[in-house]
Amino acid sequence: MNKTIIHSKHEIIPCERCGAAIECKANAYTKCQCSAVQLTINEVQYIAELYDGCLCAKCLFELQQEYREEMGI
Repeated sequence: MNKTIIHSKHEIIPCERCGAAIECKANAYTKCQCSAVQLTINEVQYIAELYDGCLCAKCLFELQQEYREEMGI
């Protein structure tokens, strides 16, 4: 059995949408992987209606695209 151990001072949590392990840096938001996706306030509200917890950057990007398609942007 091969295990990958991640040594981090930040909490490793699952993405609420896909379950991927992400390193939560809520106390250092600008260094968190999720800050790579620049969301508008409307996109944030759309995602907040669907999910309560942290999401990985891949899921944030996919949800941003989903919102933009629904809005015809």
